[in-house]
Amino acid sequence: MQLYRTEFSQLAKLALPLVVTQLAQMSMSVADTVMAGRVSSADLAGVALGTTVFWPLLFLVAGTTMAITPTVAQLRGSDESEKSGEVVRQAMWASLVGGIVLFFVFRNLMPLYQFVGVDPQALPITKAYLDAMSWGVVPVLMYFCLRYMSEGLGWTIPAMLISFSALLFKIPLNYWFIHGGFGVTAMGGEGCGWSTAIVMCYQFTAMAAVIHFSRLKSAGLFANFSWPDLPAIGRLIGLGAPIGLSTFAEFSIFSAMTLLIGRLGIETLAAHQIASNIGALSYMVPMALGMAASIRVGFNVGKGDFAAARLSGWVAIFTSLAFAFVVAALLISFNEFIASLYTTQNEVLLLASELLLLVAIYRPFDDVQATALGTLRGFKDTRVPFYVAICAYWLVGFPVALVLGFGSIASLDLGVYGYWVGLIVGLIVASGVLVARFQYLAKRPDKVQQFAMR
Repeated sequence: MQLYRTEFSQLAKLALPLVVTQLAQMSMSVADTVMAGRVSSADLAGVALGTTVFWPLLFLVAGTTMAITPTVAQLRGSDESEKSGEVVRQAMWASLVGGIVLFFVFRNLMPLYQFVGVDPQALPITKAYLDAMSWGVVPVLMYFCLRYMSEGLGWTIPAMLISFSALLFKIPLNYWFIHGGFGVTAMGGEGCGWSTAIVMCYQFTAMAAVIHFSRLKSAGLFANFSWPDLPAIGRLIGLGAPIGLSTFAEFSIFSAMTLLIGRLGIETLAAHQIASNIGALSYMVPMALGMAASIRVGFNVGKGDFAAARLSGWVAIFTSLAFAFVVAALLISFNEFIASLYTTQNEVLLLASELLLLVAIYRPFDDVQATALGTLRGFKDTRVPFYVAICAYWLVGFPVALVLGFGSIASLDLGVYGYWVGLIVGLIVASGVLVARFQYLAKRPDKVQQFAMR
């Protein structure tokens, strides 16, 4: 029992700052949703349509940066932290190229929305929002590189402080750009995009300053300049691309659902966005636990202590499950009150409160899969989780959503509820398979050692 308590204590030290970091990061999106929703349903829908494509595509490219955490954690476990700087410099080159590509992609997405046939009232707001957000892509990818290095080295507090201060900066900035004043024209939902881009630049600048002036300076990130090393970048992409693709597979099913629900009208889309926003906000805790588990598992693998790595993973998974049941109980008890924080429109409020009950149902499965995914990244096992994500979300969950939500079979047409049932089915499959994968690898140190050589 003492081992479990000690491990929980170590996990908590890493996870609590990460929880604050993720909650602060997600709260910026909540601020966009709440403040745009107070303007009009069209502004809320426009922001929803923009975020539903922006974040999956961003994290598709950011997968390379996610590979930094387990790589640096294992270097730290083997007392080779000084090699971290070169790893991150190469990740920054990859992020620069990917960020430039994304900049142009985000500014040319209107044909996608028109093809899907979403409500045209929201499209001008969506375009303006994405055009503004595109200016923050490269800075935020660079921020991720620096943040994941810090976390891989076991120091999670800087990202927490930066994210929290960024949230305090963003809320008044949002209000200013949305409603105008002091020489700025009122922009509505578009203003959320400009405030986010500015905050992304701030986060990168602040994290760079922390690394240059703190104990992280010993990692040598800014001590040298490195031209792109294609073999090194290739290794990072080989490890990180499956992370980005698996994240994209999960995020993009939410995006596909949102785009299809956009055909049902802006009120339905607004209600869906409120429920999605609450679901994403509560997801930040298991996501943070998964990140902490990745650091702990990676560190123990670097030390060669595979029993400790196994213990780290299980403690994280069960902690995440316990949190999920607490959140589910709160959502069931206070669903109407929570929805009322986002909107005053009765039709949107009623539907959103009903969808929050479905969020409560999927919460345990989503929390477990998120944390199990983090434990597997600590092992540097990234390809199998990608295959699991594709199968669970797109070969199982999405077809169910189409049948029940899109009206493929008239007698089974559940509308917006059908899409959420499909999502729940996908999460059930993903959580079961990922936990089984962790259990398998936890008993196979020979396989873990092979992954560690990447």
